[in-house]
Amino acid sequence: QVQLVESGGGLVQAGGSLRLSCAASGSIWSINTMGWYRQVPGKERELVASISRDSTTNYAGSVKDRFTVSRDNAKNTVYLQMNSLKQDDSAVYYCRVITAGRQYWGQGTQVTVSS
Repeated sequence: QVQLVESGGGLVQAGGSLRLSCAASGSIWSINTMGWYRQVPGKERELVASISRDSTTNYAGSVKDRFTVSRDNAKNTVYLQMNSLKQDDSAVYYCRVITAGRQYWGQGTQVTVSS
């Protein structure tokens, strides 16, 4: 079993920055893809950014050039640096990890961007 612990969410003013972290622990063999998704009430969960083991990244168009995803393989941790935040970025952010052919989700961390 794999456990994911997220941190770094909170309240920030528009234009500000936040950094999310997600640390994986447990029965980890080799983590393939790590990523961040977000969800607002009434909408489907959507991909924000992902990063493969060889550091290939993928971003949603709405966050490209503002958000940066990175990972530390030695620490089994993925990060999301969020800059120039907008009110539309307000959501619960979830970490997702794929390892040994299975996916795991974090518990979610709230990000609220005020005007």
